[in-house]
Amino acid sequence: MDADEPRAGLTGGCQCGAVRYRLDATPRGVHVWHCRMCQKAGGAPFMAFTGVAAKDFKLMRGALSTFASSEIAERGFCSQCGTPLTYRSKRFDNVSVTLGSLDRPADVAPKRQLGVESRLPWFAGLPALPEIATDVWMAKMKIAATGGRQHPDHET
Repeated sequence: MDADEPRAGLTGGCQCGAVRYRLDATPRGVHVWHCRMCQKAGGAPFMAFTGVAAKDFKLMRGALSTFASSEIAERGFCSQCGTPLTYRSKRFDNVSVTLGSLDRPADVAPKRQLGVESRLPWFAGLPALPEIATDVWMAKMKIAATGGRQHPDHET
């Protein structure tokens, strides 16, 4: 396995911590979806996923709420905080998880882009935009702390 390939045992969960999961197999199919359905489901320009066979997706805490977003799939999310967590195909016995919900999302790099017909025209120009780190922005805005309620990126 390449050093940049995902591994079995990845964990993740929602923003508030009510739902936690583990992937008991090496995920496959790491990709970004630009389709309009994913844009709406994530409230974002795209969504990124990786998946495992359904038997290898384990909820460690809480339960998923689901929405049948089409005839072929349902999307799982946390009913308490709204975090998009899963995409489950009705045709195949697999569960994909959102990369952003992983505890260590930087460990899983997308290998391809899908639904590119809906990719937003400004997407390619993002790397050229000015950048600022969160702590620098907060200092500039005179914000001492966010008072965040986000669950830590590990099991508690």
